[in-house]
Amino acid sequence: MTRIATIPLQRTLSGAVQQAQRRLADTQLQLNSGKKAKDLAALGGAAVRTLSARTALATQAAQSAATSRLGTTLSLYEVNITAIDTVASDLKTQLMAAVGTGSTATLPGSIDSAFSQIRSALNATDGFEPLFGGAQGDEVPFKPATLADTVGVTPESAFGNDDVRAAAPVGGGATLTYGITARDLGSGLLAAFQTLAAAGPIGDTPTAAQRDALNSAIGQIDAALPQVRGLNASNGLRQTQMATLASRADDRAALLQKLVSDNEDADYGEISMALTQQKTMLEASYAVFGQVSSLSLVNYLR
Repeated sequence: MTRIATIPLQRTLSGAVQQAQRRLADTQLQLNSGKKAKDLAALGGAAVRTLSARTALATQAAQSAATSRLGTTLSLYEVNITAIDTVASDLKTQLMAAVGTGSTATLPGSIDSAFSQIRSALNATDGFEPLFGGAQGDEVPFKPATLADTVGVTPESAFGNDDVRAAAPVGGGATLTYGITARDLGSGLLAAFQTLAAAGPIGDTPTAAQRDALNSAIGQIDAALPQVRGLNASNGLRQTQMATLASRADDRAALLQKLVSDNEDADYGEISMALTQQKTMLEASYAVFGQVSSLSLVNYLR
């Protein structure tokens, strides 16, 4: 009787079974990890593009974080500059009313309150450093602590900021200069407060000299407000610019993330089909291997 050479066939089938097991294990790993490959090298030709996209994505993430911080700073600028504008405008209205009616009983308290609020806004911080201090993080931007302290001081001695305007990269190699200093905002209003302080204590009815001082202060506030509002408008334009840049950055990040995902992330539909096929092939290999093993045993017994 012709004998069948089953040993070589067994070895061949054993290798096929092991290969099928490896393929199934690799596919199960893809299913568990959600990735096409366990490392970049296994991606083959797509590895270079994926690595480049990941580098660009990391750079974009850092730029987005910087943009977000800058957006917060610009919002703080807006809040405090608007407060200065509002308080100064209200004070002007009260001064005009006092001049018109000749009654100044409540005016000293209003002047002191306005000075305190404007001083607080000029010395506002971002939680760490003064907003309007330029590069002088340890200096108080607006130094006079009371209305009386403004008498006789110069802008140079009243303001502790320098003339450095903060700037930040905004992508594409561009830099946005956004810094505003306390002197930019408050020098005109300082003159008005000096005039009011020099007028001396104001009673229920102002003297002629005090009335003149109130009129002078009104004019000085009028002259100062356009500067304050111009700075606020410029800050608003920068906020709009940053919002546009942030939107573009999000679009770029989404595109880069899609590129990375297309190269790295596994397709669960394809994985499901591959698992079914590989399990079927493995089961068939087991069955054939079992039959050959049985035949090998029969040949051995013969």
